Amino acid sequence: MERPADATKSPARPKLVFIITEDWFFVSHFLPMARAARDAGFETVVVTRVRDHAGPIEAVGARIVPLEAERREVGIKAVASALWRMTAILKREKPAIVHCIALRSILVGGAAARLAGISRRIYAVTGLGYLGARSDTTGRAIRAAIAATIRIGLTGKRTRFLLENTGDAGFLRLPADSLRILVVGGAGIDPAAYPQAPLPPAPPLKVAVVARMLWSKGIDTIVEAVRLARRRGVDVTLSLYGTPDPSNPRAFSAETLAEWSAEPFIDWHGRTEDVAAVWAAHHLACLPSRGGEGLPRTLLEAAACGRPLLTTNVPGCGDFVRDGQDGIVLPAGDSQGFAAALARFASEPELAARMGASARARVARGYTTNDVEQAVAKLYRDLAQTM
Repeated sequence: MERPADATKSPARPKLVFIITEDWFFVSHFLPMARAARDAGFETVVVTRVRDHAGPIEAVGARIVPLEAERREVGIKAVASALWRMTAILKREKPAIVHCIALRSILVGGAAARLAGISRRIYAVTGLGYLGARSDTTGRAIRAAIAATIRIGLTGKRTRFLLENTGDAGFLRLPADSLRILVVGGAGIDPAAYPQAPLPPAPPLKVAVVARMLWSKGIDTIVEAVRLARRRGVDVTLSLYGTPDPSNPRAFSAETLAEWSAEPFIDWHGRTEDVAAVWAAHHLACLPSRGGEGLPRTLLEAAACGRPLLTTNVPGCGDFVRDGQDGIVLPAGDSQGFAAALARFASEPELAARMGASARARVARGYTTNDVEQAVAKLYRDLAQTM
């Protein structure tokens, strides 16, 4: 007796669609989640603006659906166009789960998922960016409006929130222990890819920042702190690795960065492709953020390389770095405090080694790619089974 024609076909896999603004952002932070979805049995699709990073996404088994959109376009016409196109994509793809990454994708992708009738949604809040660093009345009002839109307009019984720090639960006005919330160690990191190297000879004390060159990252704070420290006789140098972001309204210009780099103790190197080599050549990792962070990958990378961390007490940075153990945590914008911390590291050579070892050990406890992949895969499986 012949079998039915479709008896040997494999059952269709459930589909999971990631929505994210930029392909480079997905590659730098979220490939572990694509692997987690694949390993949990999902067909995986990434909807994003495609530039130069399609290859690594496709290498983990994901299919790309291009969506051209500019992050700085916030007018009604641009948003409506993005929403219409996103809704059409989701109606065509018919995913079991939509995973929206970062605020713009949550707002547009969440609304599109609702219009397309997709109830299983994951909203990954990866920090608030420039908006989170603003302390003025307008900034607070915009944050409140966004949070209310997400919480009231785009959230249902099957919505889950994936956070990188507990502070963002406060932004959403959700209890930190809500069953809807999963807090993970950022994107996670593979410690084997960031080997610990011996500290370089000193003096001088060599400090580096690996980040986008933005006001919200506090780049000007550490520049002024190094100037202050040197006036006080501290032998310290500063290396800046990263580029301005043309889509960010408060990016430092190339001209400003060149002016800073003209000072004999400051060097702006632009983007680096070898972060481990940067930390091998420096004593201290700095991220003087003004806020808006999720869990900065630069802190995870430096910690994995065994470097102490000099940062601020904003969500994400203060969550990861234990003051006095893994590094020193200071108020945002406190250039005087940063200068004093530089003087301390310069005068106490053993401090960098001790705090760096503590930072590396911390990464191994919940902040590896394996930790994140396992937690997220369970989230996908559990959400797929919700009624």
